[in-house]
Amino acid sequence: MNHLKSSIQVKENIRKRNFAIKLLLLIILEIFYEGETFLSPFLEKYEIINRIIRALIFLLSANLIISLGRIITLRIYLRQREDNKVQPNFMLGIDRIAGILTSFALLICLMLVFGIRPLEFLTSITIVAAAIALLTKEYITNIVNGLIMMFSDQLEIGDKIQIGRHIGFIRDITLINLVLKNDSGEIILIPNTMALTTDVVNFSKNNTHQVIFDIEISSKNEIHLNALEESLSELLKKYPDIVFAEGAQLNVIERKAETFLVRFQFPIKTGEKPTEILVKKEINQALIQWNHGHRQG
Repeated sequence: MNHLKSSIQVKENIRKRNFAIKLLLLIILEIFYEGETFLSPFLEKYEIINRIIRALIFLLSANLIISLGRIITLRIYLRQREDNKVQPNFMLGIDRIAGILTSFALLICLMLVFGIRPLEFLTSITIVAAAIALLTKEYITNIVNGLIMMFSDQLEIGDKIQIGRHIGFIRDITLINLVLKNDSGEIILIPNTMALTTDVVNFSKNNTHQVIFDIEISSKNEIHLNALEESLSELLKKYPDIVFAEGAQLNVIERKAETFLVRFQFPIKTGEKPTEILVKKEINQALIQWNHGHRQG
């Protein structure tokens, strides 16, 4: 199975567990709010406690609906896609939309806590909302364009592209910017609107796809990522007919308290399945040996 696809499925299993925990918490709150329990006198006496519990019930209900929609959508997507056609962009787009909807739900939750009726509040600030929309027009346009790119297969995370005079690998797609990393390691932020309205050269769309390896390493010892990247790139040079070693890159994509999540990726020709499996085995073995040596060190 594709490493990216399996990584997504592991994360989804964690989200499913969290979904069950939130559902249980919602049921408990509903029992305390609607049923006759030892909290009933407090709810009747203190209106603020009543509003807080009601707001939490709304927030959990909205979050569960959003999470359920996210889980179902991603499950359908993974079933319909072949291993080598799974795009990290799609999961990124789903996460961004879920984040936006959750933010709106949190805003309504705060209104309920302070006794504000959301519909009446929105009606009363219609003119103000229109003025805010005009002032934030460019940001809204960037957000919409960012979502378009996330659900498109024209630009994918890991692709090497050129926009204007900037050349680099796509490291992330946010709701505002397209994040590039050039060969010298500099981070370049391109507004999403510019990325969709300017001529873009995609060097990775040449009958190739990205092979991605994620590894979590401890931050307690000294880490030499440059040496690791060079050794992995040397392995790739053994397969010049199908692997584009010059497009390989090693990035730290997440920093935690005691570990780093490191991603190594490189473009490879599509349709060379037997050799691709061999390359993956060699890279996996090299990463395992390096991680073992790092832990011993």
